[in-house]
Amino acid sequence: MVTGIGELVTNDPALGPGPLGTLTDAALVVADGAVAWVGPAVAAPDADRRVDLAGRAVVPGFVDSHAHLVFAGDRAAEFSARMTGARYDGGGIASTVAATRAATDAQLRARLRSLVAEMRAQGTTTVEVKSGYGLTVADEARSLRLAAEVTPETTFLGAHVVPPGADRAGYLALVTGPMLAACTPHARWVDVFCEPGSPHAFDGDEARAVLTAGRAAGLELRVHANQLTAGPGVRLAVELGAASADHCTHLTAADVDGLAGGRTVATLLPGVEFSTRSPYPDARRLLSAGVTVALATDCNPGSCYTSSMAFCLALAVREMAMTPAEALWSATAGGAAALRRTDVGHLGVGARADLAVVDAPSWLHLAYRPGVPLARTLELPQA
Repeated sequence: MVTGIGELVTNDPALGPGPLGTLTDAALVVADGAVAWVGPAVAAPDADRRVDLAGRAVVPGFVDSHAHLVFAGDRAAEFSARMTGARYDGGGIASTVAATRAATDAQLRARLRSLVAEMRAQGTTTVEVKSGYGLTVADEARSLRLAAEVTPETTFLGAHVVPPGADRAGYLALVTGPMLAACTPHARWVDVFCEPGSPHAFDGDEARAVLTAGRAAGLELRVHANQLTAGPGVRLAVELGAASADHCTHLTAADVDGLAGGRTVATLLPGVEFSTRSPYPDARRLLSAGVTVALATDCNPGSCYTSSMAFCLALAVREMAMTPAEALWSATAGGAAALRRTDVGHLGVGARADLAVVDAPSWLHLAYRPGVPLARTLELPQA
């Protein structure tokens, strides 16, 4: 039994008021890694062991549904250049590709596990990990094999950029053919950087080819969409029933209507706008239209090297006009929706017992005290 919870966010309106289903002076019982009971501490059943949190708040573990964690190298100089006016266009990915190809499995594994541990120490309990910094058959398959060691949410992103010097048509045939075949055994998802305005990314027709080939191979769909311009990515994601359209920085009215009328989640990545000095997505517009919104870090070495979901939550509140409750829901239940998971992102009975403890009396401190590492994953004693 976890007791002494000053404020418990369940994300289950049946358990408490509002969409966050918040309870005060609460407890929950965990059995076999799942939530078995939730309610007021005074009504808690007996349990074999107790963990007393002394009035701290508890929220569902953060669900980070967009991250690029298999890489080598460093792009701090690129960040510095952007802070003095250089424009981000995705071209810097090539330097990470070169470093990643040159790295050993042990080096990539060490970086990957270090970042996952860093996330977990800040309350993230579910993370999606993409490939995309190998861009050869062997290197993409290696990236996904390593990613699968730390998460079931692995994404084949061979269509990240066209490698420098490669023939576009030939590389597209490689991604949709031999590379896809080699990577499918290690992946759940397929993704594509759909950005016709960038010479490095893929246009609408190319993105469609990648996604339809991935679906035919048994993978589910995600799309990097509308980050740099109002292109076809969101419309394509909605049309094909992708689980998530990620970035959504530049949207037309038709894009918003499409998202509102479909099942595709709009995953917003405010750390990217912070790190590239770009305009933030209009979260209020999406929420007002009834679109399901997720928040994620997009942790990567180039455009956003943060592993902190709490930081992204605070950015969403300050820069995208989300309420603290909307931001927390989007960082937990929204991320679960973007991964089409029903076992995470909430703390109702039957959910995974993924608990994040906030070292404060209220979850509001996550946004109220930005940059302070208040959230941590609660490691429960093992039987």
